[in-house]
Amino acid sequence: MQVRRRYTLPLPGASPLALGGRTLVMGVVNVTPDSFSDGGRWQDSGRAADHALDLEAAGADLLDVGGESTRPGAEAVPAAEELRRVVPVLKRLVGQIRVPVSVDTCKAEVARAALDNGAVMVNDVSGLRHDPALAGVAAEAGAALVVMHSRGRSRDMYRDACYRAVAAEVARELRASIAAAVEGGVERSRVLIDPGLGFAKRAGQSYDALAGLGRLAALDRPILVGPSRKSFLAGRADRGPADRDWGTAAAVTAAILEGAHIVRVHRVREMRQVAEVADRCRAAHEAREGGRLADTGTAAGSQVPAFVESPRSV
Repeated sequence: MQVRRRYTLPLPGASPLALGGRTLVMGVVNVTPDSFSDGGRWQDSGRAADHALDLEAAGADLLDVGGESTRPGAEAVPAAEELRRVVPVLKRLVGQIRVPVSVDTCKAEVARAALDNGAVMVNDVSGLRHDPALAGVAAEAGAALVVMHSRGRSRDMYRDACYRAVAAEVARELRASIAAAVEGGVERSRVLIDPGLGFAKRAGQSYDALAGLGRLAALDRPILVGPSRKSFLAGRADRGPADRDWGTAAAVTAAILEGAHIVRVHRVREMRQVAEVADRCRAAHEAREGGRLADTGTAAGSQVPAFVESPRSV
């Protein structure tokens, strides 16, 4: 287990996010008819906004609103349709939501409209491969930008699920996405990375990426991980995405112990509790290691971060 680095993530028009003291929980708001887990439930903008507020009340530290399904096999959605789905939700949330809002899109046009309507972060599942102009949009707004690892498009992503060394290749390709973001004008301090579990990765490869999360620390950027309800978590008696919350809890724990700063989930209240326990495990391990290093006379022990209690902890 590596010591998790701390970062301060600048956000436009909002207080910066402190990352690394405790794990932040990002709630998922899918405004789509066909998302793999909850497609169709929140298509109405009013219901979607209410769901976002419910997630905030459940303990979400930030929200991710998306209008295009990126499940394996999904067809691309035109920008106009994505805007029709997402923008009304964001407008409803302005003045009501207290936590930062991210837009889940790989289109510069959608990102611009979202940032104009209250979003402060862009979550690009393509890692800037699909629309490089998105970097300039994020840079102009001073928004944070998540670059995720993937290959190909949703409809055929498994065609490119060929790796010799999953963790090393994910790290190398994310390094290229970070470079593309910086070249596009985004300050490096505003970039986050995501290993893309389930994206162009079969089940075993997703586990390899999760187990190798520590390799991403070398990229020196905050790490976001989204394992929630994905097919690689399916057990032998799997009854669908909603049956994978226990598997999600295990994956969230593993991600945190391997250094994740943010976890993206559907069940916020439950995963908030999982994250707090995993953080306590991290703190105990780091305190023990810090004491051991201090006993040997090294200075590293003074750098061990303490666990920071959530303001919403009961």
